[in-house]
Amino acid sequence: MDTTVLSSTFVMTLLLAVGLFFFIKASVKDRIEQVKLASESAQELLLTQLQEYFASRAYRVAAVDAPNYKVTFEGFVRPSWFLAIFLTLLSAGGALCLGLVLGMLVPQQGQIFLGLVLLSPLTGVFYWKKAGRSEQVILKLESVADSESPTKSFVTVRAHRDELATMQKALNLKPLED
Repeated sequence: MDTTVLSSTFVMTLLLAVGLFFFIKASVKDRIEQVKLASESAQELLLTQLQEYFASRAYRVAAVDAPNYKVTFEGFVRPSWFLAIFLTLLSAGGALCLGLVLGMLVPQQGQIFLGLVLLSPLTGVFYWKKAGRSEQVILKLESVADSESPTKSFVTVRAHRDELATMQKALNLKPLED
């Protein structure tokens, strides 16, 4: 086969391997966001709803700052079996492709490069160890002084973006318009 074709195929495969590496690394990245949400419930009722919600999601109260209406919840986020297996399969496919291209470039040791596939389970182990972690949700409640407004209270939440989306749906909270 033409050396130019093999070289360009090798470069493209290396670029894809780098992309796969950063995709795997990003799978365990913290995605913490802060958002201010509005509720039609009174402040005390909203606090009760939030406590029940987080208790049902296996979070526990870690700290309470009563004068400032600030509550911190802690919970353990379990890693996903599906994602661990999916990342392992992706890395196996990437390692196989890289091994095949390297085997074509260096035909004398071609079989050795296919052994790269044996390293792919390390991806699942990496994900499993890094994705399982303790996370905090910090809430700060505020009430509205204007009694004519349909919004009765606000809550500022700092948490993982997936947790924020689930909480908004479950408690019917609306993002505050700036």
